[in-house]
Amino acid sequence: MTWWQGILLGLVQGLTEFLPVSSSGHLAIGRELLGVGGGEDLIFEVMVHAATVLATIVVFRREIVKLLSGLFKFKYNEETDYILKIVVSMIPVLIVGVFLKDKVEGLFGSLLVVGVALLVTALLLFLSDLASKPRGEKISFWQALVIGVGQALAVIPGLSRSGTTISTGLLCGVRRESVAQFSFLMVLVPILGEAFLDLVGGDVASSTVGLLPLALGFVAAFLSGLFACRVMIALVKKAKLRWFALYCALVGLAVILFA
Repeated sequence: MTWWQGILLGLVQGLTEFLPVSSSGHLAIGRELLGVGGGEDLIFEVMVHAATVLATIVVFRREIVKLLSGLFKFKYNEETDYILKIVVSMIPVLIVGVFLKDKVEGLFGSLLVVGVALLVTALLLFLSDLASKPRGEKISFWQALVIGVGQALAVIPGLSRSGTTISTGLLCGVRRESVAQFSFLMVLVPILGEAFLDLVGGDVASSTVGLLPLALGFVAAFLSGLFACRVMIALVKKAKLRWFALYCALVGLAVILFA
């Protein structure tokens, strides 16, 4: 991977991570178009995902500080309740990461999987616009678990993480104002944890991707992610997601036809 390919793929990751169009799927497509090998060495994917997580932390820094301040009061309050729901939402993806990691990584070499998963993303986004009116002001524990199942399924490349979690949240009756923030905050620990393990385990140093493309891709993903995160928050509150569904359907069909 060259330095300019690292920048381009980092931009792809940052711009598509928060939009419900599957960043992992677009990275796989981008690798194919640029002639950059993928499938076995996923360190680049992990690092640019970590970059967009850092962008999330910057955008939601006030909310995160408020949650941590409430947590360290060492009593059960709204902030503690919210954090516990985030913990519940992480259980499904933890199970997938522990028991199915090798099988999931094997899927990253198949563009056919990406195309089919994009069609599933399109269906979920379309159905979410038909969701009934929200029930209750807060996310419940069972809603957090269902959203977590959506996040676990979205490890499949082409199945948008933000699209799946936001769609499952809306279908479960979560308010639009709440589902985007919860969707973005629930991914912080899993992604940063995986990046940390790869770093201390030496996987980054032994990666076939050079350090310069990794660094430039990280910066590009972080800066573009800052922009995309703010855009997506506004879109979830007001816009219809069916336009993203149409985009995912068209890209999915194109990938299946030309894979």
